[in-house]
Amino acid sequence: MRQVRTTAYTHTERGGRHNAIGTYLSGRQVMSAASDWSRFPLGTRFRVVDTREEYMIDDYGTALVGTETIDLDKQSRLEMQRWGMRHVDIDILQWGSEEESLKVLGPRAKNRTVRQMIAELQKKAPVQSSIGAEASKSGQASTRKAAPRTLD
Repeated sequence: MRQVRTTAYTHTERGGRHNAIGTYLSGRQVMSAASDWSRFPLGTRFRVVDTREEYMIDDYGTALVGTETIDLDKQSRLEMQRWGMRHVDIDILQWGSEEESLKVLGPRAKNRTVRQMIAELQKKAPVQSSIGAEASKSGQASTRKAAPRTLD
């Protein structure tokens, strides 16, 4: 169990209904969440202890980079506002993939905050970091740009 700072976002905010991997935000059994992928990598599944809600990190937000904050997807603006900011205990159910995080982030390396996440991920896994480094050097453009979340 680990305590983290959480905030909330919803599909009506900038970024819309899609997450960073180009699929729809999930509001079903396992809901979408955003984080700094160098802290909580893409695919990390966790449960909020108090509410028993289960989430998976499938999004990132520029305001989250460099923080331990997790942004939880809520189904409405009202739910988002009711959540506000909370420090909660979470149980990590499955740790995500730093390698997959680098694959998704690499083509978006023109963005300063994405470069920050790539640099931190490369420090953790230097052997696997060639994925992000190659894409970062080539400056490839993403075929499907997902708008990163911001906290306003």
